[in-house]
Amino acid sequence: MQNSFNIDALVRENIRNLKPYRSARDDFEKGLLLDANENSLGAPVRNSLQLHRYPTTTHNSLRKKIAAWRGVDFENIFLGVGSDEPIDLLMRIFCNPLKDTIITTPPTYGMYRVSANINNVGVKEVLLNDKFQLQTEKILEAADDSTKLLFLCSPNNPTSNDLKRTDMLRLIAAFPGIVVVDEAYIDFSRQESMASMVQQYPNLVVLQTFSKSFGLAGIRLGIAIAGPDIIHYMLKVKAPYNINKLTADIALQAFDNMELIKFNLNKIREERDYVAEQLRHSDVIDVVYPSNANFLLFKIHNAEEVYRNLAEQGVIVRYRGNEPLCENCLRVTIGMPDENIRFLKTLKEVLP
Repeated sequence: MQNSFNIDALVRENIRNLKPYRSARDDFEKGLLLDANENSLGAPVRNSLQLHRYPTTTHNSLRKKIAAWRGVDFENIFLGVGSDEPIDLLMRIFCNPLKDTIITTPPTYGMYRVSANINNVGVKEVLLNDKFQLQTEKILEAADDSTKLLFLCSPNNPTSNDLKRTDMLRLIAAFPGIVVVDEAYIDFSRQESMASMVQQYPNLVVLQTFSKSFGLAGIRLGIAIAGPDIIHYMLKVKAPYNINKLTADIALQAFDNMELIKFNLNKIREERDYVAEQLRHSDVIDVVYPSNANFLLFKIHNAEEVYRNLAEQGVIVRYRGNEPLCENCLRVTIGMPDENIRFLKTLKEVLP
């Protein structure tokens, strides 16, 4: 436990001193609103959301709903445009360009490196081991005074496995900076979310999303769960109206359909196990890796050729053979039952 962890000391000086933009809705949300230069005649598309008015800057009703769902406090929740916005904000808050670094653990989600490159932040890579698990001691050895963020993805993309909880906790306790655990696929896993741990570890940030288990990739809503100090800085740096009314409204409606979400999760797990079993029956597929996500990674001879042949037949999977430890690997998302059957049938047809 790191109750004495000093978040302010890690934050860039200009961010600590930043006076954030104060929008009209920070001051008033009700009354005769003539303060924000909105179009008072209204939107051309009529609905109950008053789309001619700016949204609230914090969406507290939605934050409270998410907090109750994840068993944390309202002050632990930040809403972003997908998970990519929190990733970018964390780099802007903690990493000085051309000076500071982050650590990633390839093969992993590529946006960590892209965001670092955009922000002119160095990237140190510590590969996963041959079991796709963390090399904790090597990670700690790689960290120095310039290293501000460590990104861990669990379940990991593209390898689909959970990282060991004991390894993650070891790193959270010992890492000198902020540890970001990306849990985009956590609801497909049997492993417990790390969300509740943010109240014990002030240097922990947990990323989640409405794109996967909620099936709402199109609304672009992500979540960062962290201690109040980190959330304070994220709210300070974000754009004033980063989450729009339509996105927030759909997200709130989704919480009225939790039984359907749970049903869909179970169905995807069943289909995942079925597809994995069918793939393992093929003589030309070398490995089907265990999955705790809504996709499978498998190794196959001539993977790039198979990938192109599938695409020619209108079946689109992802070639991952250019990632470390993923030579000749393809990644397939679990689809609807008929889509999975079509994938398996087409794969059989294009195999040599």
